[in-house]
Parts: sequence; structure tokens; C-alpha cells
Amino acid sequence: MSGPVVTPNDPSADAVLGQRVLREHVASVYSTYGISTLTHMAFVVVFGSIIYSQLKEPSLLFWMAGLLMADIYVFFTPRWNPSRPARESAYWARKISRMVTLVSMVSAVVPWLIVPHDNLPMTSLLMAVIVGSCARAAQSLWPLKAALFGYTMPMSLGMITALAWQGDGLHLFLAVASAAYLLLTLHAGVGQHRLLTESLLLRFENEALAARLGEQIAATERASEEKTRFLGTASHDLRQPLHAIALFGAALENELRDRPESRNAERLMRAVNALGASLDTMLDVSRLDAGVITPAPQPVQLDALFLPLNHTFAARAEQKQLQLRVRASGLWVRSDPQLLHRMLSNLMDNALKYTARGGVTVTARDRGDAVWIEVRDSGIGIAPEQSSRIFEEFYQIDNPGRDRSRGLGIGLSIVQRLSRLLGHPVQMHSRPGRGTHFRVVLPAVDVQARRLAGSLSQTAADTPWRRRPALPGRVLLLDDELEIREAMTGLLRSHAIDAHAVADEAAAVAALRQAGSEGRPFDLLVCDYRLADGADGLDTGLRLSQWRGTTTPLLLITGETAPERLQRVRESKVPVLFKPVVADVLLQAMAEVAGAR
Repeated sequence: MSGPVVTPNDPSADAVLGQRVLREHVASVYSTYGISTLTHMAFVVVFGSIIYSQLKEPSLLFWMAGLLMADIYVFFTPRWNPSRPARESAYWARKISRMVTLVSMVSAVVPWLIVPHDNLPMTSLLMAVIVGSCARAAQSLWPLKAALFGYTMPMSLGMITALAWQGDGLHLFLAVASAAYLLLTLHAGVGQHRLLTESLLLRFENEALAARLGEQIAATERASEEKTRFLGTASHDLRQPLHAIALFGAALENELRDRPESRNAERLMRAVNALGASLDTMLDVSRLDAGVITPAPQPVQLDALFLPLNHTFAARAEQKQLQLRVRASGLWVRSDPQLLHRMLSNLMDNALKYTARGGVTVTARDRGDAVWIEVRDSGIGIAPEQSSRIFEEFYQIDNPGRDRSRGLGIGLSIVQRLSRLLGHPVQMHSRPGRGTHFRVVLPAVDVQARRLAGSLSQTAADTPWRRRPALPGRVLLLDDELEIREAMTGLLRSHAIDAHAVADEAAAVAALRQAGSEGRPFDLLVCDYRLADGADGLDTGLRLSQWRGTTTPLLLITGETAPERLQRVRESKVPVLFKPVVADVLLQAMAEVAGAR
């Protein structure tokens, strides 16, 4: 039954918890209220009739009438029901205790009407009835001690005193036995009441803890969602001007080629590309969370994967005067080669960042149906209390100043996400001051799969080289930001592309209409995802690409990182580039999309 959540530091916690426990006790007692009262009335009639037929005592009829009247009152008086608030529980507990005490006090008279007749069979029957009634009532009245004592004591004491009043040895023995039974019954009842109360307290405390845990989980989820929204908004807002800078810089670099000033343009583009790489790292997290990255498992030769990794990190290791050993193994695994490359690249990058002397070793070991890829370093190591946090976003060990040379602290977070996506468990062992050892467990590939993969690789190698499709002649660009329109137009025109840039859908329709009337249609439509006034660039681009029955290839460009929007882009099957876009990548994508027409 639900109720208010209480906390240990709340001064009213005990009172609220006590009310909830008492309410459960009252509900338990009242659950058999009606049937118990009717059963008692029927028993009074049967028992009274039997006793009266044997003793012919007129006073028994008055006793029966009095007890039936008490039962009728108990049955028809207002009673507790589940709609009653918890604060009224004490009142209903007192009421039912008074009613059962009244019934017991009326029942206490009957031993004085039966025992003096010195009829041992009737006395024995009376004792059996009272003992049985007390035993049954004790079980149903355990939740309320006042009701338990109120029902058992008057009836039992009436029988004990009536027996003791006779004074002979037999009746005294029966009185003592009845008194002992009463004490045992009350002792057991009190013990059961305590156990029941403690179990209810434990239950409600657990419910309160579960509720607080649920609130904390909800708060954590809200914080995570707010963080994701903030990162998405911040990333998008940063990507927009950076995209324009990258385009202006690429155009400037192209214009200054073979001139002394080109070195500054090259430095500018290196800085822009470094910032773009940092933003792309955050984008990878969003894309993995959105599920827009789908692995394509296939047989992968690890030596072919290790070679480019060695080339990538050898210069960096040499710069830090570290030894980098990437050992060939001849092993094959089943994985997505690109995602596995990214996974191992992040592990090696992390190892080199936190290693000041010694080196980094990358090996692969055959373990039957599995292959272990191990990345070991002799770096600073990870303390046990930090080992559970190293896969968190933006968490870095021993970098309170946020040294940019150590990255953003997202690399291992991406490793963990890729591990779940690929089904490659990652294990970590570390000793502070001695280094860290990461192990990636992958499925091995059998000989037959290796031969098939080898034949496919040879077929691909024998395929004649195909030239990149030619760049499109005319491009219609739809973007609501003036700087990006100007930068894109300048870049494309520097590569002899006739670029026409517009700010909204209406201007794009006008440009398409004019191009159709002139007989010079556009070869490609490039559209931003977020347009002015909340317009959806994907929907707008799809409409424009099918304007008046003509089909114009569509290329989407976005700085979006929100997982749900990335998922929508993926489902649309529209080619997409993420800002900031490197000029060569942009031109390559434009050529491929336009050439696939």
C-alpha cells in the first residue's frame, strides 16, 4: 500500500511510519470482521442451545440474548474500510478493541452460569470452547495488542475465577491450567505482534529506500539528458562558425597555394582541423548513443590492422622517447575493422598520454575460440578507487588543469560504447605507478573463413582502379547562415563549381524554377539540417530534391549531435556530412553523390 516517503532525518518520519504500520494492522483485523461476527452469532446460538438443553438454566437464555445483541451491535456499527485515511487508524484500532472487549465481557458471565452446576462434561465443553475461541481470536487479533488482551482476558478470567471459586482440587487444577494457557497465549500473541510490526517497518523502510533510489535515478537521468542537450546545443553552436572558418580557410589555402603566405594558411587549417577532431570525438559519443552506427562484422586480419596503428602512433611515441611495440601475430578475428581500429586507437592513444617513460606494447594472443588483444603501458597506473570512473565522459586522471594535450577524456568512454556495440568485452588491470593493462576479447575466425576473406581481398585487389567521379557543375546550397553561404560559395567557385546559395526554401524554389526555365538544372542540392525559424532541413531538402518531378541528388550537412535527430537522419538514407567539414571530404562527397545520379 503506497504512502508518503519518509527520510531518516525527517522529524515526522517515525510518526508517519507508525501511522502506516497501524493502518496495516487495522486492515488485517477488519479483513475478517463481517464473517467472524456472523460465525460468532451462529456459534452462540448452537452452543447456548446445547448447554440450555442439558442444564435447563433460564439465566442462559438471558445470556444468549445479551451476547447476540452485542454481536448485532458489532456487526451493524460503522466499520473501517480502505478509503479511511491513515491518520484515523488509531481511532479504528480503539473502536474494534472496545467492541471485542464488550463481547468478551458478556461471554465472561457464562462460566458462572455453568461451573456451579458441578457438571463435569459441561464444564469440560465450556473450557474447550473458551480455549478454542481464545486461540482463534489470538491469531486474528495479533496485529492489535489492545484487542488481543481485550478479547482473551475477560473471558479467560471469568472461567478461571469460576473454577477457582469451587475450591476443590480438580477445579483448582483446571483454574491453574487455564491461567497458564492464558499466559502462554498472551506471550505468544505479543511475540507475533512484535514480529509482524517489525516486518511491516522493514517493508515500509525498503519501500522508502526504493522510492528515494528511484528519485535519485530519475534525477541522474534528468542530469544526463540535460548534459546531452547542453553538449548537443553547444556542439552545434560551435560547429557552425567553425564550419565557416574551415571553408574560408580552405578557400584561402587554395588561393595562396605556391605563395609565401600559404604557410600561415596551412597553420590555420591545422588548428581548425584539431578543433574539429575534438568536436568529432564528442559527435562519436552522440552517434553511438543514438544507435546510428551499425557494425558490419567480417573476418579481420589483425596484422593488417596493427600496421596502420603502428604507423599512426610511432612518431608520437618517438617524440616522447617511448618504445612502441606492435607485434604481429598472424591471427584473424571477427569484427568490424573500422570500429575495431577506432577502439584500439583510443586505447593506444590513452596509453601514450599517461606514459612518461618505458613504453607501450600491443599484442594478440590465441585463446582457443577467442583472441585477446592486449594494450600494456608502463605509465602512471590507475588507483582502485578511480578504476570505476575511467570510462566516464570527460573524466581524466591527474589532470586538474585540463591540459589539452591529454584530450577531452572521452576516449575510454567511446571504447566502452564500442565494446558493447561489437560484443567485445574489455578488461582492465592496473597498478598505480607500474602501468595499466587493457584486454579486448574477440571471437576467433576459423581457417575456412580466413580463406574466404583472403579470396575476397584478392578479388578486390585485382579490381581496376576507378577514378573519383567528376565534381558537379552546378550546386544549389541552402543554409540560413550568411557566413557559411559565403564561405561555401567561395570554396566551390575556387574549384570551378557554379554555386548558388540561398537562405530559405522559398528562395530555393525560385532558384530551381529559374534553373529549369534556363535549361541549366542543378547537379546537386546541398542543404543544412537546421534552418531558420525551426525549419527542418531534411524535410525541406527532400521536398526540393523532388521539385516538379525532377530528381536532384541531395547531400545533407549538419552540426547536429542530438541522438534522436541523428537516428532520424540515418533512417532517411540521405548522405550526410558533419560540421566542420574538411574541404577534401566535402568535394569527395559532392562528387560521389552527384555522380550516383
